[in-house]
Amino acid sequence: MESRVKVDKSSMDAYRALLGVEKYLAQCSIEKSLRELIKLRVSQINGCAYCIDMHWKDARASGETEQRLYGLPAWRESPYYTERERAGLLLAEELTRIADRPVPDVVHERVREQFQDREIADLTWAIAAINAWNRVNIGLGTVPGDYQAPGAAH
Repeated sequence: MESRVKVDKSSMDAYRALLGVEKYLAQCSIEKSLRELIKLRVSQINGCAYCIDMHWKDARASGETEQRLYGLPAWRESPYYTERERAGLLLAEELTRIADRPVPDVVHERVREQFQDREIADLTWAIAAINAWNRVNIGLGTVPGDYQAPGAAH
């Protein structure tokens, strides 16, 4: 992972802590396919080229279709997302843009229709984590392009 900013050893402790959150999320109650869609959509909103590159590749390596990935910015108008995915993407967008406005009650209601309490907590952590990764990678100037998804043909 190439970065325009030289990272010293002490800041690697913070990196490892965020990896600990990722370790939890890898076994959480939210299915991997939805986590990848959320990671990609939030990264698109935040304009994080490194994370877009990474999560597009991870999603494809996990079997996600190109049609669903290409249509992700217009998920509201696209027929190939489930109601659960739509609720998760809606919450992801609202929490990512939280500085602009509060999350409307109707969003929480829609999320509750699709997710149990533990799932909502896990979903919220997944959204918070990718927002943090986006900010770290943008802030450090991490260069996109060289990432290879685990298990993908090189």
